[in-house]
Amino acid sequence: MKKIILASASPRRKELLEMLGYDFEVIVSEVDETMRPGLTPAGQVKDLAYRKARAVFDQHPEAIVIGADTIVLVDDQILGKPHSEKEAEEMMKLLRGREHLVITGVAVLCDRKEHHFCEESKVFFDNITNEEIARYVKTAEPYDKAGGYAIQGWAGRFISRIEGDYYNIVGLPINKLYSKLKRMERL
Repeated sequence: MKKIILASASPRRKELLEMLGYDFEVIVSEVDETMRPGLTPAGQVKDLAYRKARAVFDQHPEAIVIGADTIVLVDDQILGKPHSEKEAEEMMKLLRGREHLVITGVAVLCDRKEHHFCEESKVFFDNITNEEIARYVKTAEPYDKAGGYAIQGWAGRFISRIEGDYYNIVGLPINKLYSKLKRMERL
């Protein structure tokens, strides 16, 4: 199989790709992650995933390059990464006691084929208290994650159930990605 490159700075995506058993390299793409107007939320994450993968693929056309992007969507509002304790607290208050969508877009580029897809999972939060939120936002966990929480971390205790792919919520739908990579091996 060709060399695989993960075009992501996310340590979670790196861990998830390691679970698939492939040898790969991480090269962080330096693209502007500004969302483009007029795209649906799913279109936004697929577009960002593609731009990340393309930036690295253009420098390494001999490789298979994987780009990904994840958003949290509640009430048609995209929640990015909080930049302050106040923003993290506002996000957690918006999420509590209800469901939201986590959407991850993935682009896999190689010289013969491009695959673009997204995965959606529903996450259901308990009706957590203001005190629980205040304790949570004092941790380092919320600040580099879309929606301001990590299901695999401390916030996991607030989540009553999920519908869909757990790994998608972490940041990379590994089952779908594995299927795409297996198909590429056969090309």
